[in-house]
Amino acid sequence: MSAALETRVRNFIAGEWRDSRASEWLDVVDPASAAVLARVPLAPAAEVGEAVAAAVRAFPEWRRTPVTDRIQPLFKLKDLLERHREELARTITMECGKTLAESRGEIQRAIENVEVACGAPILLQGDFSEDISAGIDEFVIRQPLGVCAAICPFNFPGMIPFWFLPYAVACGNTYVVKPSEKVPLTMQRVFELLAQIGLPPGVVNLVNGTRDTVEALLEHPDIRAISFVGSTPVARHVYARAAATGKRAQCQGGAKNPIVVLPDADLGAATRIAADSAFGCAGQRCLAASLAITIGEAHEPFRDAIAEAAASRVVGCGLDEKVQMGPVISAASKARIEGLIDRGLQGGARAAVDGRPTVVRGFERGHFLGPTVLDHLDPRSELAGTEVFGPVLGLVQVRTIEEAIALVNRGAYGNMACVFTASGADARRFRAEVEVGNVGINLGIAAPMAFFPFSGAKASFFGDLHGQGRHAIEFFTQTKVVVERWPREWSRKF
Repeated sequence: MSAALETRVRNFIAGEWRDSRASEWLDVVDPASAAVLARVPLAPAAEVGEAVAAAVRAFPEWRRTPVTDRIQPLFKLKDLLERHREELARTITMECGKTLAESRGEIQRAIENVEVACGAPILLQGDFSEDISAGIDEFVIRQPLGVCAAICPFNFPGMIPFWFLPYAVACGNTYVVKPSEKVPLTMQRVFELLAQIGLPPGVVNLVNGTRDTVEALLEHPDIRAISFVGSTPVARHVYARAAATGKRAQCQGGAKNPIVVLPDADLGAATRIAADSAFGCAGQRCLAASLAITIGEAHEPFRDAIAEAAASRVVGCGLDEKVQMGPVISAASKARIEGLIDRGLQGGARAAVDGRPTVVRGFERGHFLGPTVLDHLDPRSELAGTEVFGPVLGLVQVRTIEEAIALVNRGAYGNMACVFTASGADARRFRAEVEVGNVGINLGIAAPMAFFPFSGAKASFFGDLHGQGRHAIEFFTQTKVVVERWPREWSRKF
């Protein structure tokens, strides 16, 4: 029986499934129907310790395994992920709420990261300089860190762990994953696949839980590096605690992603792309557009077009292929988003489209919100600077691209900014001056391919090296500089 169909979620430690000894359990809820899918344990610190101990035991042999051998299980994993793509996508949709199309795209992104990690034999190559002085050579080698861990969010349960895990393993580290307690079933199924690819026991481990489990990972002395994706307050805390305990950390935080629409933009394309960015995944992604800054005469045409796109978007259960947007993750999240909309309206914004009354027939208990467009949003208001993490797009009008760039840069976050224009000069200025980690030109989701880092800046990222690509290889290895000399007279002695 698949782990995703079992009543209780389990941990995976030292190559075997283990029932948790937790005294507290939470419901895993389908956000579309509010039905309970499973129960997830809040693993005690002792179980975190068991997972780390297993990873510590596995590390010496795994790090000495040639990199060409370490990547062979990843080739098998790629094949298994492709063969189980539809099953994994349905699991994501059931526990996370997004549409099947979005879930399939998420699994594809996970697969792409496995593919890039399989290039570790080249990516791990060091540098060599001969004769830096007479008879002396100097070179750099990359070596694994040891035990590493990931603390993952609810919004991409299948993709985000793969920003980290395949790279860590390919580099010779051992790994512990803690999925979000809201969506643990996808990683249950992924670890069933991982159990089939021939990794030695303890190389990959899975523990479930919430805050106490996270704190146990942060405090454990044998964990050398932490990867985190989530809200900015938690990212800041994880980064601080990791630094205090001598760990490397890469902590992706929240976002308030602006898109800028110039009068010369292709209105039809900009509207379609912006709607997909703002309302795709119900706005629950760190690259969702949440603020549209229109310049001059672009405002009214864009407002009318995006309002029509929002009002016509089909909302419902993500398992229905005709649905374009699913629910938000929980009743608490829905209430929080509705509260932010209320405060935006009280602050003077006008609802071009109000998605709060949305009810999906047959899923009346689901956590549904329709796409919402708030016009005349005050750029100094709470809502203009707050991460909504829901299907809400605020509209702000300015006169020039200089004002738009200044408004973007005043924001606390720096995850992504996009511009829609036919002007190469304006696009070039925008990409050079906006203070964000990911820039989109005539697109609404500047999601890097797996061989580029998933960048971020300001309050959207704490650390130096991001997930994916070469950054991941650098994060999961430490450099060692070797300076060596072999005098001829020493050789004659032997």
